Amino acid sequence: MKTIKEIEEEIVDEFSVYDDWMDKYEYIIELGKELPLIDEKYKTDDRLIKGCQSRVWLHAEKEGGEMVFTADSDAIITKGIIGLLIRVLSHQSPEDIARADLGFIKEIGLQEHLSPTRANGLVSMIKQLKMAAIAEVSGK
Repeated sequence: MKTIKEIEEEIVDEFSVYDDWMDKYEYIIELGKELPLIDEKYKTDDRLIKGCQSRVWLHAEKEGGEMVFTADSDAIITKGIIGLLIRVLSHQSPEDIARADLGFIKEIGLQEHLSPTRANGLVSMIKQLKMAAIAEVSGK
């Protein structure tokens, strides 16, 4: 199993191939197509991420000591962004997720290339993923 840091480094390498932000957006959209999709029964209001302009559902469960995340969104860029975050954080221990600094976001320049509302949404997604992990660490 790869560490969060190793997955982050992979993503930074993948993004370094693209010079242009339009190409990076295309890549993010492609990543959204690989997103582990949330089961329809979990597309409920209590799983909607607050603070996102688009609708983003996130489901978290613990399987054998690891957090497993699934999600969906009605916006293709947002779907790609949550897909990136899930790729980094899913199948990791709650403790590691809670401590992750997710420096890859800054390294690939993601936040500064998002509209303010999308950037806020990104922060909300990270918060929701981490809160799910922290809830597991603290025993809810």
